[in-house]
Amino acid sequence: MKLLIVEDEPRLRMSLVYHIPWEERGIEVIASASGGEEALSLIVRRRPDLMLLDIQMPDMDGLTLARLVREKEPGMAMVILSGHDNFHFAQMALELGVFKYLLKPAGDTEILEAVTEAASHLRRQREESHEQALVEYKWHQHLPYLQNLFLLNWLKGRYRAEEIGRHASELQLNLPPEGRFAVAVFNPDERTESGEALRARDASVLEYTLGRIAKEHLQEGKYWICSDTPGSAVILFALPEGVEGQEGLLRIYTDVERILTLLGSFLSVSSSAGISGTTGKADGVYELYQQACIALLQRKIYGGGLAIPYREAVQPQTAVPVPEPACEKALEVALQTGDRIKAREALEALWNAAMGQGTADPEQVHEQVLYFSSLLVRTVRRQGWLLKDAAGSHYPYFQNIHLLTTAKQIHNWLCGTVERILDYAEEQGSQVNHRTVKLILELVEKELDQDLTLHALADRLYVNASYLSRLFKQEIGKPFSVYVLERKMERAKAALTEGAKVYDAALLAGYRDVSYFTKVFRRYWGTTPGTMKTC
Repeated sequence: MKLLIVEDEPRLRMSLVYHIPWEERGIEVIASASGGEEALSLIVRRRPDLMLLDIQMPDMDGLTLARLVREKEPGMAMVILSGHDNFHFAQMALELGVFKYLLKPAGDTEILEAVTEAASHLRRQREESHEQALVEYKWHQHLPYLQNLFLLNWLKGRYRAEEIGRHASELQLNLPPEGRFAVAVFNPDERTESGEALRARDASVLEYTLGRIAKEHLQEGKYWICSDTPGSAVILFALPEGVEGQEGLLRIYTDVERILTLLGSFLSVSSSAGISGTTGKADGVYELYQQACIALLQRKIYGGGLAIPYREAVQPQTAVPVPEPACEKALEVALQTGDRIKAREALEALWNAAMGQGTADPEQVHEQVLYFSSLLVRTVRRQGWLLKDAAGSHYPYFQNIHLLTTAKQIHNWLCGTVERILDYAEEQGSQVNHRTVKLILELVEKELDQDLTLHALADRLYVNASYLSRLFKQEIGKPFSVYVLERKMERAKAALTEGAKVYDAALLAGYRDVSYFTKVFRRYWGTTPGTMKTC
């Protein structure tokens, strides 16, 4: 803490500056002044935290100085050292916020304690002020989150009627006390056309974009926007005063359609919105939200990019279409054998049987998606594969079927998943082939000194010799017999150049007849083993 001492009597001023152990209390005397004018100048230049001042000075009395300091530096702590035992002076000092009023002759210890107390008081004030500012900062930083949380809890019916207005007021949401509301739930449609796994879009991006669009294009009435899950956002509309429910809903339908058009330009994907079928008061917002969510499910039937109002279901439930077992078996066999054409044909037959006739019930569509999902899971598991590996980027939808929002997206996902399973089957087949050929190569190297035949290896590996011959040539690029001959001749040559006898080189290459070995060697290398040995 920095201290300024103001005292017109030179000897006392020097004593206050140099004879009191200020540094022991963490106080630094940064300057001293002999009068009020000089003190004011020093305050501007040195910005002290504390001031110890006399009340009786020739150019300006201490109370006047204290008043001017309080106006310019309200945070400074002041201690007055006065020779006047005057209650009026003391009262005026306290009114000016002077921390302590000491009477001369006060001892050094008393003065030190008074200034130390003032410094401690000032430090506590600053800490409290900082904490208060920090609380306010954090409050304002978290206010959007708290507002979003309140709106979500309100939409989901988690407040009693009397709590809604109180919480809204605390969170600076100005709700009309007797207003009527409507709800629209927004959610992006397909993110890709291929049916591959969708990248989850942060709901806050949708909320932010909705906020921008609403600010620019919604002219009447109040509204509040909050993010929902998964990847959805909600606009809670308050109807303008004097606008009836049906008229207000028509305006909202128009606004939502305009918002969807603009959302498509900003996000580069189409979105849909479900809209409550009625309006209601604050305590009925939960029902309005439920209506909007149910309305949004209708895009599985009608497709995306739509503003869909809620309508009460009046038609009776119809039986869910059941595809023919023969189509299921055809798809399963096609996936097992890797027949892409038949797999596509079987999938289309299943799709047409399950979805081709159309349905007005989103729950039936959901049931059909579960059916297709279980069919693919069974087929993959029968092969001994993990679904996560076989489905690849399409796998997340098996865990989150609700992310498939339109019939087109469901169809794309099924086609993409089937293609991925076929690719995986080919990969697995290639890996099996690779392992088989690798084992053959290892056996050749290990048993090069023996008579190796393809038929013998085929018997040992429990595979057909013709298949093995074709597989080996496909993987290595040459017939098995040619490869074995090359390896035998390379081994014989290496042994001869290292000084081995012709007989020993023949044995290492798997030849028991030296003359036959010499004939084969000469035909392959163009020289005899003996000549190669002497080179």
